Amino acid sequence: MNPYEAFIKIIETGSFTKAAEELGFTQSAISQMVHSLEKELSTTLILRSRKGVTLTPDGEEFLPYIRNIRNSHRELIEKHNEMQGLQRGLIRIGTFSSVSCNWLPGLMKDFKEQYPNVEFELHQGEYTTISNWIKEGRVDFGFVNPTAVSNLNTILLQEDEMLAVLPTDHPLATHHTVSLEDLTNDPYILLDEGELNEPLSIFQQNNLEPNIQYRVHDDYSIMAMIEQGLGISILSKLVLNRCPYPIVTKPIAPSVFRKISLAYKDKKVLPIASRYFIDFIIERYGKPN
Repeated sequence: MNPYEAFIKIIETGSFTKAAEELGFTQSAISQMVHSLEKELSTTLILRSRKGVTLTPDGEEFLPYIRNIRNSHRELIEKHNEMQGLQRGLIRIGTFSSVSCNWLPGLMKDFKEQYPNVEFELHQGEYTTISNWIKEGRVDFGFVNPTAVSNLNTILLQEDEMLAVLPTDHPLATHHTVSLEDLTNDPYILLDEGELNEPLSIFQQNNLEPNIQYRVHDDYSIMAMIEQGLGISILSKLVLNRCPYPIVTKPIAPSVFRKISLAYKDKKVLPIASRYFIDFIIERYGKPN
């Protein structure tokens, strides 16, 4: 264990005690690590109080640099593991709910049949967050909309149709298709996807504005809200494949699609397990050239 890992874990958990528990160390050992880091930097990084921990102004300044060192150390350990062979690899993935629910379980199951000791670490977020995680080294690669990322390599996997989602008793529920204009009158529940939002972009391209009443980070929460008649939305066909709620989905005219791509910094320096899994994903879901 290095002091950089301990410091970041304290910030993430908001507690020396919780950080010690998660890292498998005593609280005294964690405190000693932070003290050694503060001594190295000749400053105080963290203040403790009954309410928890807070960063000092110097702590705020040093935080992104310490996080980068922590992530680089993780990459070093992964490279060491790679040199020992694929069997012990850890694959860290940035993903969003539709991919997590529909693609990854089967992919991981089949991959582990070939490499049973490989481990997976999934980080769920939206496009912007996932892109940042890749750049910071928190994950090896991630699933994104390629339009939402910059300075990363991307590989297009599929184009996923977006569907209108309505309560079962909605007047549009009997229509074969619905138009974007049809979806501007009712309360709209927006899936918050970071800086890029496909439905909003489509509305804007057609000079339309939905009546946004709710902003939600989870697809399934939106489905539950629609079931209760709180509004309508546009969600991906991929996530709707596993819809557990009595709601209605309708194609949109003209059709609306989102792109799903893999993104990474430099495949050549990724852990061998991640490189193999990327190729495994492309073989299964890659879009033909």
